[in-house]
Amino acid sequence: MYALKQRSLSLSMAKLQRKKASKKGLILRKASAMFREKGFAATSMRDLAEAVGIEAASLYNHIRSKNEILEAICFDVANIFNTNIETIESSNQKSIVKIDNLLRFHIRQMIENYEEVYVSDREWKHLDEPYLSNFQTQRRNYRKKFASIIEEGIAKNEIRKIDAPTAVLIILHAVSGIESWHRSKAKINAEELENNMVMIMIDGLRKQP
Repeated sequence: MYALKQRSLSLSMAKLQRKKASKKGLILRKASAMFREKGFAATSMRDLAEAVGIEAASLYNHIRSKNEILEAICFDVANIFNTNIETIESSNQKSIVKIDNLLRFHIRQMIENYEEVYVSDREWKHLDEPYLSNFQTQRRNYRKKFASIIEEGIAKNEIRKIDAPTAVLIILHAVSGIESWHRSKAKINAEELENNMVMIMIDGLRKQP
């Protein structure tokens, strides 16, 4: 009997934890949309509570502060991008293929996880310390890794002789411009967008025979 009670209690706790995780996920999704639309500074916890459909006081049962929400969004996105670039870095593919894969990943994230990626790219400056410095360091290190792949391609004669850090900035700014695609009323589909961007940028990098 005791074992059955313990099992029932464990199942109830697991169900409660899943419910809390689900609610927190909803809060993060709603916050991402509001931070993108209104900006982090202009979004209040009351605004967010209304969007989620709960009382403002109940919001604090799931999240401590607005800054904690921003931290979760920014670092979740950073982890996704860092994991991807580390996988690509360690592969045996040609450098130009690595860049192609990186670029496609960036484009798909900007299309499929637009709100979160936009917020992590535009609103991170509102992070509190030590998270702000940590995030800045991760951004710098990511760009350096990206540039090192380009430099590897130059050394192997796969890529034109260009300034790699400048190329990275151009690529990342171009992907950031997908924001205007989301707002456009007459736009090509996501697949066409991805293929067009990759064709333009990869052909610009590729060493011509």
